[in-house]
Amino acid sequence: MGFSVSSIYSGLSLDRLGKRTPWSVVLAVVLLYPVSPLHSQDKVRIGVTNPNMTFLPAGVALKKGFFQEEGLEAEVISMRVPTMITAITSGDIDYTMAFGSVIRAAVTGLPLKVVAGTMDSSTHTLVARPEFKSVKDLSGKVLGIESYGGTSDVAARMMLKHFAIDPEKEMRIVALGSAGARLAAMKAGLVHVVVVTPPADSEGKKMGFNIIARAHELFSFPFSGLGTNIRKIKERPEEVKRVIKAVIKALRFMRENRAGAIQVLVEWGRIEPEHAAASYDSTIKVFNSDGSIPVDGLRLLVEQAKVASKVTREVALSEVSDLTILSDAQRELGIKGR
Repeated sequence: MGFSVSSIYSGLSLDRLGKRTPWSVVLAVVLLYPVSPLHSQDKVRIGVTNPNMTFLPAGVALKKGFFQEEGLEAEVISMRVPTMITAITSGDIDYTMAFGSVIRAAVTGLPLKVVAGTMDSSTHTLVARPEFKSVKDLSGKVLGIESYGGTSDVAARMMLKHFAIDPEKEMRIVALGSAGARLAAMKAGLVHVVVVTPPADSEGKKMGFNIIARAHELFSFPFSGLGTNIRKIKERPEEVKRVIKAVIKALRFMRENRAGAIQVLVEWGRIEPEHAAASYDSTIKVFNSDGSIPVDGLRLLVEQAKVASKVTREVALSEVSDLTILSDAQRELGIKGR
C-alpha cells in the first residue's frame, strides 16, 4: 500500500521523546515507500463503432496500459455513429474515434472538433460479386453500406467518384448494418457490391467475391483519429493531452510490435488470429506514428462534409479542428509533428 507524503510526515513528526524527527529520516522513508496520487485516475469514455483494426489504437492503449500511464481510467464503448455523435455532444461520452463523423457534425454547427489523427487514409474496400471485375462495371448497380453518412458511405462514394461514377445518379445505395449483414446480402443477390473494412475483405474473398478497390491505394485523407467536445478542450486541456499521448503511444506500439498488436486485436476484437493478422498486414501502413492530421486531407474531408450536409458557406479548418494540444503532446513525447 502506498502512502501520501503528508501522512508519512504526520506519523514521523514526533518521536517518543517528543522531539522532531530529522528531515533526513523523513526523506529516507519517502524514498522507501511509493507515494500514491492524492486523487484517483480521471475516468474517460471513448466511443468507437467497432472493436476492429480501424480503432485498434484505442484497444492497444487500453490493453497495454497506456491510458493508465497517463493517469486515466478509460472505458472504450462500441456505438453506432448517430448515437455516438449525440452522446459526445451532450457529454455522455468524452471522446470519439469516428473522425469523419466529427468533421461532418462540426460542419453543421455542432460543438465538436478533431484533436488528433491516427490513420492517413481509409481501410475501406469495395468487394463485388464475381461477375464484376472493376469499379467501372458498377454503373447502375446497388451498393451496400453500413449507414447513411457514416465513414463507409463517405469512403465508398469517394472511391466511386475516383473512377468517374456519380453515386448520386448512377447507383442505388442501401444501408445494411454490419459487415456480416452486407456480405450476406451480396451472397443473396440483394446488392452487387459492398464496402467493408478488414477483416471482412478477406472473408469476402473466401466467399468468392472480388476485391475491386482499396481506398488507401487511391487517395490519402485522415480517416480515423480523436474528436471531442469544444467544452472539453476549453475546460480540460490537460486531460485531452493525456488521452492524445496514450493514443500516440499505442500507434508507436502498433507499428513496432506486429505480434503484440495482432494479439490485442484477437482479444479485443474477438476475431480469429488468421483474420487479425490479415487485417494488420493490409492496414498498418496507413497508420501514422505521431497523431498528426494532414492538412490537405482535412480540407478534402471538410469539402466532402459540406457537400453531404448541403452546406454552402466557407468552413475554416479551425472550425472543425484544434491541433494546439496535439503539438504539446508531441513535444512532451519527444516527437516533432509533421
